[in-house]
Amino acid sequence: MTVPSGSTVRRDIPKPSEPEETVWASDAIADMLRAMDIPYVLLNPGASFRGLHDSIVNHLGNEKPQMMVVLHEEHAVAIAHGYTKVTGKPLIAILHSNVGLMHGSMAIFDAWVDRVPVIVLGATGPVDANKRRPWIDWIHTAQDQAALVRHFIKWDCQPASIPSAQEALLRARQIATTAPQGPVYVCFDAALQESKLTERPAIPDPARYLAPPQARPSDEVVAQAAALLSKASRPVILMGRVTRSEAAWAERIQLAETLNAEVLTDLRVGAAFPTDHPLHAAPSGAFLTPNAQEVLREADVVLSLDWLDLAGTLKQAWGDKPVGSKIIQVSVDHYSHNGWSMDHQGLPPVDVFMLCEPEPAVTLLNQQVTPRKTPAPARRPLPVVAPVQPVPGASGASNMMVSTLAATLKRAVGDQKVCLMRLPLSWSGEMWDFKHPLDFLGYDGGGGIGSGPGMSIGSALGLKGTDRLPVAVIGDGDYMMGVNALWTAANARIPMLIVVCNNRSFFNDEVHQERVARQRKRPIENRWIGQRISDPPPDLAMMARGQGLTGIGPVEDAGELEKILVDAIAAVKRGETVVVDVVVQTGYSAAMTAGLTRSKD
Repeated sequence: MTVPSGSTVRRDIPKPSEPEETVWASDAIADMLRAMDIPYVLLNPGASFRGLHDSIVNHLGNEKPQMMVVLHEEHAVAIAHGYTKVTGKPLIAILHSNVGLMHGSMAIFDAWVDRVPVIVLGATGPVDANKRRPWIDWIHTAQDQAALVRHFIKWDCQPASIPSAQEALLRARQIATTAPQGPVYVCFDAALQESKLTERPAIPDPARYLAPPQARPSDEVVAQAAALLSKASRPVILMGRVTRSEAAWAERIQLAETLNAEVLTDLRVGAAFPTDHPLHAAPSGAFLTPNAQEVLREADVVLSLDWLDLAGTLKQAWGDKPVGSKIIQVSVDHYSHNGWSMDHQGLPPVDVFMLCEPEPAVTLLNQQVTPRKTPAPARRPLPVVAPVQPVPGASGASNMMVSTLAATLKRAVGDQKVCLMRLPLSWSGEMWDFKHPLDFLGYDGGGGIGSGPGMSIGSALGLKGTDRLPVAVIGDGDYMMGVNALWTAANARIPMLIVVCNNRSFFNDEVHQERVARQRKRPIENRWIGQRISDPPPDLAMMARGQGLTGIGPVEDAGELEKILVDAIAAVKRGETVVVDVVVQTGYSAAMTAGLTRSKD
């Protein structure tokens, strides 16, 4: 075994195999993965792909790709998801048969809604019933395995030969990385994997099967959008799902400054615009703050750069009234909309539709818009966030609010470059400014609680070897549902800092229960019952230590937290994976609370 540093991870080194003339079908599949330049495959071992497993170990030597073991299939997909959010390149998650696919389905849904390419490989017991072992091969074989996830993947295939397997892998990558991006699924017959070939097949050149370049809208549509923006009196840009490209970041700033347009951003997606810029009009959040609603209502032209839930956002500003702004929509997201999942959200009114991704649209608009000399409105004062009053029934009360934790973490970090890989629902946009596309990576897409640890590990893997400190701030419920993902970080030696924002509650639902109680004129003091995680409080730091990580806490004193975080950051720089359990008060920002409980009453 080796313990490399830098951009690599710890690798189990197999004993070299003796040269042999026999060619196994799974060897040819493994060769295709190497040709596609896949660095890692994430897997929880399973007999359905034992042939491919052997080929990766004994034929490829467990490198290019290298196996990374997870303790639950959901974490395999989540880690691949997090890696791609940093690098833009897909990894492969291998799931065991129908049962593994069931385990991984929540994480696949997260990647689908987040429009992130993940290549999921599966396997099934021998399709030929005559080759099945009694019992286990029968219950782990499905007539149409992909039917379990077909509503939230872009494409699937179950190839029956090696040439078709090679084509399926190339097509899977091509479709996954074509906008709108998303997960794909390829299922291999166990009998096919373990069959012998008469000769080693030729490998197609993967460079000839890449995704197409980004599309661009017609000149006429670009001219219409540029004219609307140039003549607008109060333009607003909604910066939505964009890439981590520094060049594209600079072009978005250029467009906003040329137009003197106010800008809004969203905490559910990654950093898209510098939040300390004078044109950034209101703190980011999952829902619009009152200030952001005012900005949007006052706009005469709105440019949506693949904004998440454009219809719902306009409704927050305009209510049931007709939208008074001209809307320019830049998106290809509707290509992924189907009748099963409502993740497409509402249907927004659109006056000019630019059928492309945000990056080419911004480039073309920068070439055509004319500078607006009318200055943008003065930046509005930030709202004052009042402390949340505790509700009887809580235990282990802390003197810290989430804003206290954020300010303390910022001081502990100092001038270091940080990537906030994850933030909890209780976070509010004014707590931390984003100045680079890698400063923040967004949420998980599907709201699949438990995704935080796995996605954070994947993002830290993507950041390994860079100059950025990988930090995830996640809720205690998210942490506990996915905590055994952390073993993979310890096993692979992936350093990062996880700060658990521990309010000892499923607080999201406390807010909902309070709203129902108010509607029904019942005691709101009972909202905590069936929600609290406090009797006894789980030892979150021990959960980390039990898997080989450094675990610290619970920390309940704000005065002690800064030194603890400084020491934790130093440990991460030494190569450790550190979890700090910080006990905080329950509470959300006013915009978040209103968004979660919005109703007609």
